[in-house]
Order: sequence, then structure tokens, then C-alpha cells
Amino acid sequence: MITGDDFYKVMCAMVPLYFAMVVAYGSVKWWRIFTPEQCSGINRFVAVFAVPVLSFHFIAQNNPYQMDTKFILADTLSKVAVLVMLSVWAIFFNGGLDWLITLFSVATLPNTLVMGIPLLNAMYGDFTQSLMVQLVVLQCIIWYTLLLFLFEYRAATLLIQIQFPGPTAASIAKFELDNDVISLDGRDPLRTESETDGNGRIRVRIRRSTSSAPDSALSSSLCLTPRASNLSNAEIFSINTPAPLHDYHYNSNNDIVFWGSATSPRLSGYASSDAYSLQPTPRASNFNEMDTITVMTANTPTWARSPVAGKVFRQPSPVVAGVKTLWESSGKFQGDRQECKDLAEKEISFRDNSKVAMAEQVLESKEAATNQKMPHALVMIRLILTVVGRKLSRNPNTYSSILGLLWSLISFKWNVGMPSLVKYSIGIISDAGLGMAMFSLGLFMALQPRIIACGAKRATIGMVIRFVCGPIVMSVASLAVGLRSVKLHTAIVQAALPQGIVPFVFAREYGLHPDILSTGVIFGMLVSLPVTLLYYILLGL
Repeated sequence: MITGDDFYKVMCAMVPLYFAMVVAYGSVKWWRIFTPEQCSGINRFVAVFAVPVLSFHFIAQNNPYQMDTKFILADTLSKVAVLVMLSVWAIFFNGGLDWLITLFSVATLPNTLVMGIPLLNAMYGDFTQSLMVQLVVLQCIIWYTLLLFLFEYRAATLLIQIQFPGPTAASIAKFELDNDVISLDGRDPLRTESETDGNGRIRVRIRRSTSSAPDSALSSSLCLTPRASNLSNAEIFSINTPAPLHDYHYNSNNDIVFWGSATSPRLSGYASSDAYSLQPTPRASNFNEMDTITVMTANTPTWARSPVAGKVFRQPSPVVAGVKTLWESSGKFQGDRQECKDLAEKEISFRDNSKVAMAEQVLESKEAATNQKMPHALVMIRLILTVVGRKLSRNPNTYSSILGLLWSLISFKWNVGMPSLVKYSIGIISDAGLGMAMFSLGLFMALQPRIIACGAKRATIGMVIRFVCGPIVMSVASLAVGLRSVKLHTAIVQAALPQGIVPFVFAREYGLHPDILSTGVIFGMLVSLPVTLLYYILLGL
């Protein structure tokens, strides 16, 4: 039975976290203390230093030789069960990979590190901290990696379908990525160069549009001087505008080069989700924007954003034997000129651009899908593993989790204590990590135009999946492996925590239902406190 003292203890643990979030929200929304530029600096500190150090602190203190096998098995079984059910629905009932990824993120990946540890520690005791840390390790090393793999697979599939439609893609024998290509998410302008050998096999090279390209007419005939950004990497809301019209021609090297006939509006290099992004810190340069040059003359070469993020203007990449194809745009290839319709500018930062499509493009995409072929499975796996490895290597949470696990293995194996100098240096940042993480969430909420960005219907469905379906699946899996009593209650409440930040970051970067995930993060934080307290009271009866 839950007593008044138990309830007060839980509130003492949770109210300070929400106090930090409310203060941050008011500092931006009501009192105008912080500007968007200053918010971006605070969020960047939290993402690069506070949260990784906090994660290392908890993981390094956890004894890996006393892992709770049943608890981990229950959590793993619940996630695998959800993934299998969604896969069956996607394959046999035309659910689609997009919704599989989104629903899996909503149902199974809560905010365990920031919310789970203090909440469950107050509810059920100190032993829950070790259980939550074990789940955090699995999330960082296994589940977030799997989620990233699915996102990159989707991005690679879109890239191939758009630039190599029909049976052409089956002839791709190899993908080569330049060293500065971190991901296929479309945040950075990308281009592909394809070469066909005498046997009809295609070799595709993927490179950033800002990479050195001596064989390109654009780099050899123009002197492009970077200009300083006037946004200081702190524009919070990006404006998505139509891409320019494009033409193509053959240059002296027999390369197909696409040109723009109008200037293209420049997009911000920073969004509010970049604070938690796996990408490197945005640079004060327009070279990772939609275009690299804006000159008010006709036939000016322009760079266009990669089509991977699901943009409207799409165009297949022609593959001609003996001809190197340089793909610079995401327009629709239609001979000398492409026809495209203007779309109104969109001011909402978390809109799902992949759902904006013209009627004729939808029909053509359905027709192409029936004849669409894909490269060999090994070719796709090699490509995806390469980009996933590069992206994880630039994520500070990857290093904090691995280093924390390695130190705990050494420390508890040979009873080696952390040197006081290192311990106190880490502690001074980790002590502030929890409060700063909640403060950063408050800044994030204040910078959004709406708390519910995806509409009431989708928000309701998302909340039901997050706070009802997730705990039900977790309770079934826990009972199946033999969890009982307090550990069973801990597993259920843990599954009812608010939406995790990392799935939203992935959704924002890859342009896949970011409005749903942002609503899950923002609105879920507001709903989670009464919901988890309700679970706590009902389970204690």
C-alpha cells in the first residue's frame, strides 16, 4: 500500500526536475532572458558534455558482473516482440518501413537516463538505479544502433529509388563514400557519381557537394568563396522552400552536369534538435546549406539538398555506359527542362516533408515501385554499416557508454578505484548533468511553435502507444520470464516513462515523422508525471 510518505518521497525527486524545466521554459517564453543563439550554446553543452559525462558516471558505478538477467531479458523480449509484430504488419499488411520505425521508437524507447533513474529510485529504492543503468547501456549500444541502422537503410533505399529507378539499381556492384560523408540523412547536400563498366555493372560514388571535385565543371570553372553565416548557427526554426529549376548539359569531360536557372533560398545550418544531434557542430559557413552560391544571373550553378530526406523535387540519375554522371539536385529529370510546381513556404520546423508530394509524383512512384529493383544485399549492408559506423564514431554518448562499461569491468574485476582527481573532475559535471538535461528540455519546449505539432489525433494515438501499449507489452514479457513483485512494478513503470530524446533526433535528421516524436518528447514530459504516479498507486494496491 502506498503511504503519504512514499508519495511525498516521489514528489521530492520529481518536482526539482520539472522545476528546472519550467524555469528554462519561462526564461525563453515569458521573460525573454535567453535568445535562440544562447539556447543553442546551452543545448550544445548539454549534448556534448553534460549528458555523456552523466551517462559515464552512472555506467562506471554499475557492477556489470551482477547484471539482472531476468530484467534485461524481459526488456529485450518486449522490444523484440514489438519489432516482430510491426515487421509482420509492415510486410503483410502494407504498413511500411516508415511507420515501423516510428511506432517502434514510440513504443519501446523511453527517456530512461534522465527520468527513469531518479523516479524509480524514489519509488522502489536504490537497487533500481543499477537496473536502469543496465537498460541505458543496452539502449546506447544495441537499440539506438539498430534504430540508426533502420534509418540509414530507409535513406539508402530512397536514394536508390530516386536516382536509380526501375531495374537499373540491380546492376550496382559497389558504393564508395568520401571520407566526409557521415550519413545519407540528407542534412548535408550530397551528390552521386555513377560509372558503368563494359559488363553493365555500376559503381556509385557518394560525396558531399562541398567536397573537392576537380573533374567537375562546377569546381573547375568557378571560384567559390565561402561567406560567413549571418545566423551564427542558431536559427531555431528552419524554413523549407522549393528547390530551383534545373537544366543539364554535357561538359568537355563528357560529364552530365545539372544547372539551376534561379537562385535557391538558403536554409539554416542549425535546428533546435541539433543540440542532441550526432552530427558535428555546425560551421559558420554556407557550404552545408542548400546552395553554395547565389548570383542573380541565369544558368547559375547551384547545389540542391539531397533527395534522401524525402523532398518533393525528385529526379532519377541517368546511367549511361562510359559516361560519368554528376547528380547535384533532387529535381525530376525530364529532358532539357523539368516541370515542377511551387509550394508555399513552411514555417513549422518539425513538419514531415516526406508526406508533401504532388499527385502525379505519387502515381509515378507507385508505378516505379512495382518494377523497382535493389542492389545485392551484401552491397546494401556494406553501405549501411559504413555510414552507421561513421555516425556512431561522432556521437559522444557512444564513447561515454563504452568507456564507462570498460572501466566498470576493470574496476569491479580487480577492485580498482577511480583516482580521486578523475573522480572529482567527472563529478563536478555529472552532478549538474541531470538538472542541465531538464533545463535543456525546457528550452527546447519554449522554442517550439506548438506543443502538439502533429495534430490531436496522432498525438492521442502516440500517447496511448507510449503510456498504455508499451507498459502492457512490458508486463507480459516480464511475467513470461518470471519477474514478480517490486521488479515487475519497476519494469512496468519504466516502460511508461516519457519519449526518449535520441529517437526524436533521428526522426528530425532523417525527416521521418519528426512532428510525432517532438510531440512525444514535449507533451509526453507533461503527461508522464501523473501517468507514472497513477501506475505507481495502482501497482501498490
